[in-house]
Amino acid sequence: MLDLTGKVAIVTGAGTVGAGWGNGKATAVLLARQGAQVFGTDIKREAVEDTRAIIEKEGGTCVTQVCNMTVSDEVKAAVDACLQRFGRIDILVNNVGGSAPGDPVAMSEEVWDAQLDHNLKTVFLGCKHVLPVMEKQGGGAIVNISSVAGFSHQVGGRVHVAYSTAKSGLLGFTQSTAMAYVKKGIRCNLVVVGTMHTPLVEQRLTKQLGAADAAALIAKRNAAVPMGRMGDAWDVAHAVLFLASDEARYITATSLTVDGGLTAARPQ
Repeated sequence: MLDLTGKVAIVTGAGTVGAGWGNGKATAVLLARQGAQVFGTDIKREAVEDTRAIIEKEGGTCVTQVCNMTVSDEVKAAVDACLQRFGRIDILVNNVGGSAPGDPVAMSEEVWDAQLDHNLKTVFLGCKHVLPVMEKQGGGAIVNISSVAGFSHQVGGRVHVAYSTAKSGLLGFTQSTAMAYVKKGIRCNLVVVGTMHTPLVEQRLTKQLGAADAAALIAKRNAAVPMGRMGDAWDVAHAVLFLASDEARYITATSLTVDGGLTAARPQ
C-alpha cells in the first residue's frame, strides 16, 4: 500500500526553516520511508543536509543539491544530477514557496515580482525540466503545493495579494499541465494547504505580524480551524504521498485540500 519502492522522487524545498518539520522535509522523509530514492533540493545547504541525514539514518537513500528554483540553469543542473545518479525521475514535488504581506498599493514591484517567482515560477521551472524526462520514460507523477490563501485570499485578516495570486494561479497551471500530458502517462495534481503549525510560525509569522507571544499566535490559529487545531507538515506529506503513489493512478488535474475544514467553514 502506497509503496514507492523503485521510484525516484525530486522534492524541492526539502529543508526547513529552523528546527522541526516543514512540509518539504516531512515529504522527503515520508517518501523515502515508503521506498523512494529521494533527490532533495533547497536554497540552504544545511537545511537539506539535515533532511538527508535523517533519511540515511533510517536506511533510506537521499541525494541533495543546493538549488535556487527561480533560476532555470540551476533547476536544469539539479535535474541532470538526479538523472546521473538515479537514471530516472518518477515523482516531482514542487514545494518551494512563501508569503509576503501587502496590498497592490503598499506592495513594491520588487516584492510582487519576487513573490510570483518564488511561488509560481519555481513550479513552472520544475515542470519545464522534469516533464521531458517523464515523457521519455512514459509516465510520472507531479504534485504541486498551493495554499488556501489562493482561494479565500485572506488568512487571519492579512492581505498578501501576490502570494494569493500565485497560489491561485497554481490551480490553472496544474490543470493545464495535466491535460497537456494526460495522454503521455503523466499525472499532475495540487495539494492545497491550510493553516499549519510548522517552524515558519515561530520563525517568520511572529515577525511579520509583530506578535510578541508565539504561544498566543498559535492558540489563535488553532481556534480558527473547525477541527480546533492546526495541521502539521505530516498532514501535507501524507496527501502528497497518496497523489504521488500508484493508488492515485486515476487521479489527475485535481486538487486535494488539507485544511481541517477551514475553507468550508468560511462564508462564501
